[in-house]
Amino acid sequence: MPVKCLTLKDRRAIARMYEGNVRVLDIAVKIGCHPSTIYDELRRGDTGELDEQQRPRYDPDLAQRNVQASIRRRGNRKPRANGSEGQPVRRDC
Repeated sequence: MPVKCLTLKDRRAIARMYEGNVRVLDIAVKIGCHPSTIYDELRRGDTGELDEQQRPRYDPDLAQRNVQASIRRRGNRKPRANGSEGQPVRRDC
C-alpha cells in the first residue's frame, strides 16, 4: 500500500467515522491507508479524555496542530547549494 500523508479533510473524516463506531480497518480502507496509520493518527489526536464508549477522544484539529509542529521542528533537511550542509546561512540584513 502506498504511503499517504493525511490532510485535515482526512482527519475530519476519521473523526466522523471514529465517533460513528466504525472499525479502524474500515476507516483505513475508506481513507486509503494502512490501519497502523489510523492508529497512529488516533494517538496523535488524543485529547486525554474518554468518549461515550470509553475510548480515547480524538480531535482532528489537535492532530493537525501536532503534525504542523513536528514539521516545523524538523526544519529543512535539504543540503545547501553551497555545500555547507550543517552550517547556518549568514544573512547580513
